[in-house]
Amino acid sequence: MSELKVDEGKKGGTESSKDGGKKKAKAAGVSPGRVELSPPPQYIEERLTLYTKLKAEHDTLMAERAANNSRAIKVTLPDGKVVEAESWKTTPYQVACGISQGLADNTVIAKVNNIVWDLDRPLEDDCSLQLLKFDDEEAQAVYWHSSAHIMGEAMERVYGGCLCYGPPIESGFYYDMFLENNEGVSSNDFPCLENLCKKIIKEKQPFERLEIKKETLLEMFKYNKFKCRILNEKVTTPTTTVYRCGPLIDLCRGPHVRHTGKIKALKIHKNSSTYWEGKADMETLQRIYGISFPDPKMLKEWEKFQEDAKNRDHRKLDELIEYRKRGFQEVVTPNIFNSKLWQTSGHWQHYSENMFSFEVEKETFALKPMNCPGHCLMFDHRPRSWRELPLRMADFGVLHRNELSGALTGLTRVRRFQQDDAHIFCSMDQIEEEIKGCLDFLRTVYDVFGFTFKLNLSTRPEKFLGDPDVWDQAEKQLENSLNDFGEKWVLNPGDGAFYGPKIDIQIKDAIGRYHQCATIQLDFQLPIRFNLSFFLIFPACLPVIIHRAILGSVERMIAILTENYGGKWPLWLSPRQVMVVPVGPTCEEYAQKVKQEFHSSGFMTDVDLDPGCTLNKKIRNAQLAQYNFILVVGEKEKTSNTVNVRTRDNKVHGERTVEECIERLKQLKSSRSRNAEEEF
Repeated sequence: MSELKVDEGKKGGTESSKDGGKKKAKAAGVSPGRVELSPPPQYIEERLTLYTKLKAEHDTLMAERAANNSRAIKVTLPDGKVVEAESWKTTPYQVACGISQGLADNTVIAKVNNIVWDLDRPLEDDCSLQLLKFDDEEAQAVYWHSSAHIMGEAMERVYGGCLCYGPPIESGFYYDMFLENNEGVSSNDFPCLENLCKKIIKEKQPFERLEIKKETLLEMFKYNKFKCRILNEKVTTPTTTVYRCGPLIDLCRGPHVRHTGKIKALKIHKNSSTYWEGKADMETLQRIYGISFPDPKMLKEWEKFQEDAKNRDHRKLDELIEYRKRGFQEVVTPNIFNSKLWQTSGHWQHYSENMFSFEVEKETFALKPMNCPGHCLMFDHRPRSWRELPLRMADFGVLHRNELSGALTGLTRVRRFQQDDAHIFCSMDQIEEEIKGCLDFLRTVYDVFGFTFKLNLSTRPEKFLGDPDVWDQAEKQLENSLNDFGEKWVLNPGDGAFYGPKIDIQIKDAIGRYHQCATIQLDFQLPIRFNLSFFLIFPACLPVIIHRAILGSVERMIAILTENYGGKWPLWLSPRQVMVVPVGPTCEEYAQKVKQEFHSSGFMTDVDLDPGCTLNKKIRNAQLAQYNFILVVGEKEKTSNTVNVRTRDNKVHGERTVEECIERLKQLKSSRSRNAEEEF
C-alpha cells in the first residue's frame, strides 16, 4: 500500500489567492472547481530540500558500493536462459533492453527472486528475474499504485492538505486526504486534477526510491500528523522507504513504474468521505478515486463498462431471493446466543466489535454473525457414531454484522443478511469425497446462472494451529478433489486460514467482473474448541468441519444477479413473468380469468386494471417493469379464449390460445432459456 502525506494545517497560498484563481477560472469560462494553489504549500519545498540532501548522500554511497563491490552475477529468466550481469550496476530494465526494446517498453515491473522490484533498481546478487506486463495482476497493482502517486501529487498542489493512504484497489486506486475545517471535495475539481495529472505524466517524472532513518522521516513529515502516526505506530524497523516523483515524496514500500510517462491514460471518476483507518471516531478524510491504463483504448472500454454497470445497478432494479438446497438436512438455530458461546468459539475475542450485543439479566448476549458455533452445539447434543458421518447441516437463517456505516453499499454490504450456509461434519478420510460434492454442487448452481469461475487452493499459513501432518493430509485431499473436478485451479500458498486450508472461488459475471461468493473451508479448530467427537473405536475421534456456501450472502447474490442480467431476468428466474392487460373495462373480467389460469400454472402473473392509464401506457409500464411477457386481451380474445402476446422488448408474437401460451411458457421455463422472449 502506498502511503501518502497528510498536512497538519500548513497550506501554501491564502484564501484570497485561491478565490482569485477561481474568479479567473470563472471569467475564462472554466468549471468553478478548484485550481492549482499559487504559491504551492510551504511543506512541499521544505520536504524536498531535506530529501535532496539525503538523495545526494545516498547516490554517493551507491556509487562507492558499485565501484568497490560489483561482481559478475547470473540472472535466470523464466525460460531457463541465463543472462550475465553486474551486481549493484545492472538493472532489470537493462536486462529487458538486452532482450528486446519492445519488451522493455511494455514491461511494467520486475520480480526478482519472486519479489516485485523497481525496473531501475540495481540487482544485488544471483537471482531469478521475471518481467511483468500490465495483464499480470501484480503489475496492474504497481501500475495503479504509481498512478495514485501522480494523483496524490496533483491533490497536494490543488488542495494543500495532508495525504494519507493511497493504495491500488481491485480496479484502479484512490487517495485519502485530510483538509482543514472539514472542507469537501467536489467533482467540479476533477478537470483541474486530471489536467494536472496529464502535465505530470508529460513531464516523465522518474520514481526514485530512498531508504531513510525513522527519526529523519519524523522530521520530514512533521507537518503531517497522519504520517507521523504511521511512523510511530506501524514502522518497527530503524529505516523505511520513501518514493519521490516530482515534488511528491511519500512513505511507500513500492515498487513503481520507471517514470510518470508510463501512465498513458488516467481518469478521476469518483469521490467520497471516509474516516482515518475506517474508524468512525477518527478524523474525516476526503477520498478521490481514479483509474489508469497503458492504452487510451483500454480507458474507453472501461468507461463503456462503467456505463453498462451503472445501467445494471441492482439498487435501481428489482430484487429476487432464491434458496437452493442439495442433500443437506435443513436446520434452524436461534438468532441470539449468550456471549459464552462466542467465547468458546473464539469469535468474541476477535470479532466482538462487529457483533450486536446487549445485556439480559446481567448476562451479555449477541445476535449471531455466523452459524457455525450453533451447528457445533447441535452436533454435540448427543453422542455421534461414525455411521452418521458425513453429517450435513444447511441453515438459511438471518445473520447480523455490525458493519461500519461507510462500508454499507446497496445489497452488497449490509448489516442483516442471509446466506445458503452449510457445515459438513466428517472424518479425515471423507474430506476428498465431500469436497468433490461441494465443487459439483457449485458448478451445477453456477452453470444455471451462466457464471464462469476461477479456483484457488489456499494452503497452510505461517501462523497456523494444529498438526502439520493433518494439514498436509487435508491439503492433499483438497488438491485431489480439484484435480478430479477438471477445472483450472491455482495454488495460493500460505493464504489459508489459521484453522484450516480452503478453496477460494470467484465468479465472473456478464460484464467481466469477478465476485467472491462461494466458500469451501476446512476447520480443524472449532471441533477442538467445542470438544466434538464421534465414536468408531475408543478413544473417540475428532471430526473435521467443512464450512460451505455457494450463493454466499443471498442479498449480495441478488445484487450480482440483478446487475448480471441488467434487470432483465430470464423467464425461469423472473419475479415478473406475465402481465395481463385488458383493452377496456368490458374485458377486465376475462383478464382476471386469464391471470388466474397462468397463476395456477405456476407463473408469477399480474393484471393491470388501472382505469387512469391508456392501453399503450399499460403496455409501456409492463415493459419498463421488465415483465417477460405482456398478454393483451380485448373483445376478440375474450370471444376466442386467446391472448395477444408481446414481450418487454416490444416483440409482437400475436394471438395464441391460452392453453397453447401456457404450454409454451412451461417449456421455456423448464428449459431455463435465457432468451425466452425471442424463442416464444
